[in-house]
Amino acid sequence: MNTIDFLSIISVAFLGSLGHCVGMCGGFVIAYTTAKVDPAKGKLWGGVAHLAYNIGRITSYAIIGAFFGYLGSIMLISKTLHGSLYIIVGIFMVLMGLSLSGNLRFLTSIEASLTQYSFFRTIFSKLIHSKSLWSFFLLGMLNGFLPCGLVYFFAASAAATGSPFWGAVVMLIFGLSTVPVMFGLGTVAGFLKSSSFRLLMLKLASLIIAVYGIYLLYKGYWFITDPHASIHTCH
Repeated sequence: MNTIDFLSIISVAFLGSLGHCVGMCGGFVIAYTTAKVDPAKGKLWGGVAHLAYNIGRITSYAIIGAFFGYLGSIMLISKTLHGSLYIIVGIFMVLMGLSLSGNLRFLTSIEASLTQYSFFRTIFSKLIHSKSLWSFFLLGMLNGFLPCGLVYFFAASAAATGSPFWGAVVMLIFGLSTVPVMFGLGTVAGFLKSSSFRLLMLKLASLIIAVYGIYLLYKGYWFITDPHASIHTCH
């Protein structure tokens, strides 16, 4: 992976967490904070509980990244297939950028929620009523597997690496970049949920996603048309 990839991942993840994640997962975080974090146990215990939740969330992202990275590795058998993967992912990212900016209804058609299914509600109910630190970790893992536009974006980025290891790294960076906002959501929820602030962050994130998508389109075109292009891009 090169510098452009890393900077794009960190920028989109952080800005997206300020805009998209607060709206998507904010209620989730506030719900478990209210139901599970006991102020009587002190701030240290509460901090560890939030940390366990975020570690669980990042663990799920790393698993997703490794899986999609493996799927992408199947496309490495030829430069044409690898280039085609970049083009497909690039198109997907441009569409996602336009959707996050509000100019296209793309994410709403694929960002279905698992919360409508009884098995999810059953698992969530058991975890939300448990006070153990382990339950915070498992709740984070559950949250990590929820359908989310930004997760789709980074899963596509993971597939484009063509490597289970680098795919996991992509999602790990994504998860770590969202921790500051998700960790501090309880104390700054009002500011982060400000519609004007969230809208600005979403606009910035959508712009970066669309530009990165165009970059991947060019990268895919370069792979297909340049006979000297190297298949292995992640070092």
